[in-house]
Amino acid sequence: MRKITLLATLMIVALLSFITSASAVGTDKEYTPVPPSEDTVTALISTIQQDNGHLSIQADPIDWYEGAAADQKFAERDKDAAEELGGAPDGYYIVNDDKTLQTYEIAPDATVLMQLYDHDGTYEGMEIKWNEAVSLDKYLAIMNNDKLMDMRSFPYHLTIQDGKVVKIVQQYIP
Repeated sequence: MRKITLLATLMIVALLSFITSASAVGTDKEYTPVPPSEDTVTALISTIQQDNGHLSIQADPIDWYEGAAADQKFAERDKDAAEELGGAPDGYYIVNDDKTLQTYEIAPDATVLMQLYDHDGTYEGMEIKWNEAVSLDKYLAIMNNDKLMDMRSFPYHLTIQDGKVVKIVQQYIP
């Protein structure tokens, strides 16, 4: 039993070190921030549900900041910590003062771009592939597979047009 616990602990440490030490540059693409726009909401997804033939997301909208904007917002909200750390930890900062869930309908032809998920059910299947396009069905399967990592812990940028989500982009968190 001790060997199994040790092996599981080592595997988790290896996975976490892989995830946290990944650079912003992928094998064939580079990380690029999702630019803020009036039709994009950044949110933490609570549930995805099918109702009367319509797919919808219940999500908690957040304010997402990166780089200098993250440092500035962090300093505004926690000056002492910002001075001690020299800026926002890991280069991003999330503000979530209102945890009210919003419901968004997903267009049947919505585009989904993922950065990191369990590709094959193993630790080896956890690799960063910047803006990897997946089908909506694959996205639902990814969101329902929490064996290695709960995909609801990532923020998602939801592009909304004509009242429906037309694009879902997973935000990578180092």
